[in-house]
Amino acid sequence: MHVARAACGAIVFTLAVAGGAEAQQPQPPDCSAAEHRQFDFWVGTWDVTLPNGNRAGENRISLILKDCVLLEEWTGAGGMSGKSYNIWDRTRQVWHQTWVSDAGALLQLEGKLLDGAMVLEGNTLGANGATIMNRVTWSQVGTSPDRVRQYWQQSSDGGATWSAAFDGLYTKRGG
Repeated sequence: MHVARAACGAIVFTLAVAGGAEAQQPQPPDCSAAEHRQFDFWVGTWDVTLPNGNRAGENRISLILKDCVLLEEWTGAGGMSGKSYNIWDRTRQVWHQTWVSDAGALLQLEGKLLDGAMVLEGNTLGANGATIMNRVTWSQVGTSPDRVRQYWQQSSDGGATWSAAFDGLYTKRGG
């Protein structure tokens, strides 16, 4: 009986010390550094149209998790929906996006802000198993904070030639 009490006491002491040590750990830096704000131009609720003027869908981009993550919530005009999480990875100094859809699609992209545009790239596999390179660029249209272009290009020949997979003009609601 005394051994069991001693063992329980040791466990409680160990947990208390571990909990105290955890409480004394320095907090990770917040997400207010300039790099974390580079993609904020995409935050908002948007109506999205194609180059021919047809409606592509709507997109809501919001800051979540203490403003460290951009959450994308897409609803296409045809009913398809998807979400992405976008974050500045401070350890690798790169933007990362993970996109998933209700059709089971997964797209993972990484990149940086280049000349005022967010450019993210990543590879997927085509139906035949061949590698498809993806490059998605988001840029403000002119000087207006109420218009953003998302231009998604794909290459199946190692980047020698690129074709448009999606070209959407975002117009901010209320803007």
